[in-house]
Amino acid sequence: MPVFRAISRTAAAGAVSGVLVAGFFAAAPAAAAASKPRTWPVNCSSEDSPEAAERLETRLRKAVRGRSGTMSFALYDRERQIGCYYGSGRRYDSASTIKVAVVAALLRTAQQQKRELTARERSLAHAAITRSDNDATTVLWRQLGRTRIQRLLNAVGMRATRLDPGGHWGLTRITAVDQLRLLLTLTREGDVLTARSRRHLLRLMSQVISSQRWGTPAGASTQVDVRVKNGWLPRSTHGWRVHSLGIFGNDRRDYLMAVLTHDNPTLAHGITAIERVARVVHTTLVPEANARRVPTPLPPEIGDGSAPFATN
Repeated sequence: MPVFRAISRTAAAGAVSGVLVAGFFAAAPAAAAASKPRTWPVNCSSEDSPEAAERLETRLRKAVRGRSGTMSFALYDRERQIGCYYGSGRRYDSASTIKVAVVAALLRTAQQQKRELTARERSLAHAAITRSDNDATTVLWRQLGRTRIQRLLNAVGMRATRLDPGGHWGLTRITAVDQLRLLLTLTREGDVLTARSRRHLLRLMSQVISSQRWGTPAGASTQVDVRVKNGWLPRSTHGWRVHSLGIFGNDRRDYLMAVLTHDNPTLAHGITAIERVARVVHTTLVPEANARRVPTPLPPEIGDGSAPFATN
């Protein structure tokens, strides 16, 4: 599988990939300051596969045209080195997407302490990712502390991500391009996480419960392995925040995407918007396979950032 193949690639190959992706990140626009719903141009590029990138860009433009609410996304097809972004420097409240970074920080801390995760830590990490358990996340957040989590963000290069000054993990400010950086870190060799740590977190993302497997997996081929983590949270400003992170791969395909939204009137509205984009990505990048067409499971319309939010 490409995700695991990427983990076992040589450091040199990983470095080359990093250089190629760096140009895509550099092109991403800066964070927007306006509070009203915004749209941006869709931009896809690839030196190796320019026609495929152009085709994807055209279809994504149609997918985002005329929708209400604010959306950003960033995606990367590693095999064809296609990068796409749409408002990917805009900041959003993280809701539970931050849980991927929290567990990554836990794994990195254990690495640096030259130890295995304890049974309790394994249980907490499993609950935080597979069930989006808020209490488990709060325990890990407090155990790690702000400093260790910030060190993980720094190591990954998530420079635009801002931890909430009040210590609320669900109010961490994130961008699509930074979330893509994290997904790339989980799927290629590097000095942030060991191969064993990456496999551990990827395995948890593959075991997310069925009711939380909406969003970026929509329309994925039955032949593609899916790893996902979602977040959803209503607030008095910007309505529903609805986000989805996805990692997808098979013997010939290896791609990742982060889709963030707010200004949604309902949870379902945000999910529909994300899945419209996701279906375009999957059917364009894997056109030869039979797509998964199952009804999208919807979680109850409650915030997963938790109220009250977790604090240090």
